Amino acid sequence: MIVGVGIDVVPVARFAEALDRTPGLIERLFTAAERRTPSGGARSAESLAARFAAKEALAKALGAPGGMLWTDAEVRTDESGRPRLAVTGTVAARADALGVRSWHVSLSHDGGIASATVIAEG
Repeated sequence: MIVGVGIDVVPVARFAEALDRTPGLIERLFTAAERRTPSGGARSAESLAARFAAKEALAKALGAPGGMLWTDAEVRTDESGRPRLAVTGTVAARADALGVRSWHVSLSHDGGIASATVIAEG
């Protein structure tokens, strides 16, 4: 059963500018693992914007409640390169309250726009 669906789009240039002008923003939005590629390099603005879109989409799939921490949702990449969501803390508590048992996530970026769709399944 689908508990919720969320979608979000992020203009990459505007997101990159926000990261540049706001000290500490990247640490408030992303875990250390999210900020790095599997090979250890820094993620591109496109990749980070898509991950931010996924977090926004996840919040929408959960009904957009306040009080959730950005770093309590982590976008990971599995062995095949597919994105996966891992939730802890405030996000996990909301998901548990709604009966969410699994997540489906899709990320994309093209033409200066990053997007994500999240489906919460019970």
